[in-house]
Amino acid sequence: MKLVTLLTLFSTLFAVIALAGCGGDSKSESLTIYSGREEELVQPLIDMFEEKTGIEVDVRYGESAELAATIAEEGDNSPADVFFAQDPGSLGAVAGKFAELPQETLDRVAERFRDSGGKWVGTSGRTRVLAYNTDALTEDQVPDSVFDLTGPTWKGKVGIAPTNASFQAFVTAMRLAVGEEKTKQWLIDLKRNEPKTYEKNTPIVEALATGEIDLGLVNHYYLYLVKEEQPGAPIANHFLAKGDPGALVSVAGAGALATAANKEGAEEFIDYLLSDEGQRFYTESAEEAEYPLVSGIPAKQGLPPLDALEGPDVDLSTFGTELSSTLELLRETGYLS
Repeated sequence: MKLVTLLTLFSTLFAVIALAGCGGDSKSESLTIYSGREEELVQPLIDMFEEKTGIEVDVRYGESAELAATIAEEGDNSPADVFFAQDPGSLGAVAGKFAELPQETLDRVAERFRDSGGKWVGTSGRTRVLAYNTDALTEDQVPDSVFDLTGPTWKGKVGIAPTNASFQAFVTAMRLAVGEEKTKQWLIDLKRNEPKTYEKNTPIVEALATGEIDLGLVNHYYLYLVKEEQPGAPIANHFLAKGDPGALVSVAGAGALATAANKEGAEEFIDYLLSDEGQRFYTESAEEAEYPLVSGIPAKQGLPPLDALEGPDVDLSTFGTELSSTLELLRETGYLS
């Protein structure tokens, strides 16, 4: 009896140890993502990751700048494992909370599309454009510079999204490219020209489609998103002059929190975003047609090649430290409360 009891005890202990070992497998854990990227844009990609890895993902959606502030406020108690942001400014604002990413991950994209300190990496590219209503304008009537938008021709006809991270990143680029005073004056002059303001980029392009406005300062891919729903919409993108602040070439990106409960899962998610499958999502599955950043995966047909785009000469890695000054300027000029 004693031998049987002893064998039973060992069997029980072995089972407990085996179960404990299984519990440490990152694939059986959940992953918490704070996403400043809109749900309609990236949830299909997150679903693909879940299906491929078996990792259950919990996503908290919000504006990138607001989520960056939340992460900073939560500190070491943040439940976030990954911050998936719309812009480099929001990522840079909390870069001090990120763990350094493996060099193999970083090397998947060109240096200009990642943090110089290795804390975050770009996952898809975009360029700023002036989208326009083709019933109201021909392309040669669309300005080649954002500085032309303050002229009387465009009074009340331009749509912008001041609370959106992509607009804020554009203002940061302008500050770095032409200086604080010139940027401030442009913001004042534009406001006097009575632009129509929207919460996000998609409503701007939808307003273009209905003729509510003639021009919209947006990222290039929102036109494709609206065209998917309204194939006949009279809208098109106009790519601005090379070097113009409005021609900013930027990225969405991701970083893994140093305090992540599921560090392996966080890195696995970022690696998936940079995998061939994750990058092809933007050309084969996604409605919005962002630029893949990994070499060898071409952009969606009809888009100019990524290396042909030339915005202002600015370092995306600096956008995080510049974000607070940009927000202060937008408040000072009446774009933010």
